[in-house]
Amino acid sequence: QVQLVESGGGLVQAGGSLRLSCATSGIIFMLNAMGWYRQAPGKERELVARITSGGRTNYADSVKGRVTISRDNAKNTVDLQMNSLKPEDTATYYCNVLTVFGGDYWGQGTQVTVSS
Repeated sequence: QVQLVESGGGLVQAGGSLRLSCATSGIIFMLNAMGWYRQAPGKERELVARITSGGRTNYADSVKGRVTISRDNAKNTVDLQMNSLKPEDTATYYCNVLTVFGGDYWGQGTQVTVSS
């Protein structure tokens, strides 16, 4: 059974930092892209950052320069370091994993709230 478990969300003041982590289990091998998405109330889910198995990254324009995604291929984990947080970063953040066999898995989400 595949599981993705996010951690690291919370309440932070504007300008602060948070580090989100996503641990995977049940995915033995052949992970492809890993990423973080977010969804604010009343809005569609959007990509925050993605990293391929080869380490290539892409970021949403709204977070470029403030966010860094990283992965540990040995542990099958993906982290999201978020700095200079803004109130508009408030959302539920979801971990997503794609496998080379076409698997598409999501975590349950972790809440990030940035106060002004």
